[in-house]
Amino acid sequence: MFTELHEDILIDVLHSLSPFDLAALAQTCKASHKLVSRHGWPYCVRSRPRPSYSLSSSRSRWTSLIHAKYDVLTDEAWKTQMFVARPLSNPWSRKNAPALAISTNRLVVASGNDIHCYKFGVTSSCNETSAPPVTFEGSYSLLGGHEGFGIITAITHVSSHGHADTFFIAFRGGIIEYIILSPSAADADDHHHQQLLPLTVTRTHATTLTNGDFSESLSSTSQFLLSVSSNGSATLADHRDLTGLTDTPLPQPPSPSSHQLEWSSSLNFQTPSWASLLCPTSSTPYAAFGISNPTAPLPIYYLPDLSLPSSGIPSVLLTTENFSSSSSPSTSTASPSAVYGLSQAPPSSAWGSSPDIVVGGWHDGKVRCYDLRVQTSSHITIPHPYHSLSSPTLPSSTSVGAGRNWIEVPALKPTLSLHNPRSHGQIYSVSCGGGYSSYITAGTDNSILSFWDVRSRQSGWSVHAPGNDPSPIHSVVLESSRCFGATESRPFVYDFGPGVTIDTYPPITPSPGDKLKLQGNGIDYHVRKYTHN
Repeated sequence: MFTELHEDILIDVLHSLSPFDLAALAQTCKASHKLVSRHGWPYCVRSRPRPSYSLSSSRSRWTSLIHAKYDVLTDEAWKTQMFVARPLSNPWSRKNAPALAISTNRLVVASGNDIHCYKFGVTSSCNETSAPPVTFEGSYSLLGGHEGFGIITAITHVSSHGHADTFFIAFRGGIIEYIILSPSAADADDHHHQQLLPLTVTRTHATTLTNGDFSESLSSTSQFLLSVSSNGSATLADHRDLTGLTDTPLPQPPSPSSHQLEWSSSLNFQTPSWASLLCPTSSTPYAAFGISNPTAPLPIYYLPDLSLPSSGIPSVLLTTENFSSSSSPSTSTASPSAVYGLSQAPPSSAWGSSPDIVVGGWHDGKVRCYDLRVQTSSHITIPHPYHSLSSPTLPSSTSVGAGRNWIEVPALKPTLSLHNPRSHGQIYSVSCGGGYSSYITAGTDNSILSFWDVRSRQSGWSVHAPGNDPSPIHSVVLESSRCFGATESRPFVYDFGPGVTIDTYPPITPSPGDKLKLQGNGIDYHVRKYTHN
């Protein structure tokens, strides 16, 4: 009999089976059921990563079987484009460019002067029919101390400690604050608490940008904070003297010190800048920037000593698929270009789960993916110092040969380019994950989110946000089963997972003039979607 084989052989066989094969084998006899439960489902979950912040607490309580079943049903929903669309709030009274930050505890939506917090609940290990709930914790104004300049421009999650989270938040007035969100002791001890108590918001002044500048994007790790400003100033700091954070998990975040954040290194692009991505986990740590630039709006800087290079010269410039070394430099004027969104690749992309994959959302409406491991023989000639590249006119071949203010930098073309042929709007935000951990999503104009499966890029499709708000999607976070986004009017979610009920998300009472249309099931809201073919 099959079960009489040596256990090591049986385990090897189980590792080659799909979830459907494991389910079938488990039903053949008690011995097979025990073998699949002990070895099959745990390996199935480990070998098919589906990263998700909002499901993290529930997954820690699920059995491997429930975990695998949830992922399989979610993947099938992605394949058939089946999801529940839910707004997370009524329209805000004022329209701003919101930003999202997410942890294993909560989703934080920063808009205007306020942060809106949504707590991730937990389902028990025996309740496989209900999706983990998302509960509105409350809205908190951060206007105090920033009157006239209190609009939030950027937010990044730093670390989680128990049920508390830490963030850096930037304001239009140039101030950057270190924020700790802590639940009450009673609420922290009870995931199922029905009456959520207010969060405690602890604010610490970190630093202030000068000369009327402010941060457009923040990117952080447990040790470093990277900022890029509206005027093109990129700065990197070790924030541990301020935050007191370490790599050792703590039940509560340490109290901030009186130290100010000190920038250890900096660059200046002297051109509007929009996005930053700090990656310390690559074999060579790097920082990527999305800037406005006619020829190279996506520079990469390698950080072997974890500091931005004083020379300001990029390590590599990420270009379009049409770039040719022979055509650069030229005397022609380049078209305006910019990169507004940055992300890393889906875990199950064709390139493998590598931190060396950079995904950029471009001004021309394309999403471009780059593999930094690829060797390139192409170069682009740029002015030195690099910030002069903000000028759209490139030098003639004569001036390049004779001048000493021009240098050659490696140029890398994309390995994959994606676009929605039915939309000509620019890309404002990008994120990766989704079903099979192989999707890329991009937020564009007119509240449109576009999705592509990198295993089959011809199968792209798009969907409007609930209410069809006439706004770009400024920020997006893509998980295995959930896609969170935010327009100028409100945050929303598309849930591809099983078990969504009327109680999974906060209730919404439509306000006058709102275009929300609730479906007959009382759970899902109508959205318009279409394929790219």
